[in-house]
Amino acid sequence: MSFVYILKSGVGKYYIGCTDDLEKRLKHHLGGYTPSTSKMGKLELIFSQEYNTLEQARYVECRLKKLKRKDYIEKILEDGYIKIKPV
Repeated sequence: MSFVYILKSGVGKYYIGCTDDLEKRLKHHLGGYTPSTSKMGKLELIFSQEYNTLEQARYVECRLKKLKRKDYIEKILEDGYIKIKPV
């Protein structure tokens, strides 16, 4: 199984990613080993959604990143799921 996940920093910034090993990927983020999040400060996993394949998760991740809208991310958190259907 693969996941799309959302992290939130202490200053309210969001990071969207995908992985096939959520626990390992989260350890990388929290340990400061991921350049894109290493300077974000304290991070918290606030959302994850499971997909059948990594290809599906990457598709949804790319669509979310293209939106670049904080209000859409907050709507996902409120609803509890991502409405984008994977290919």
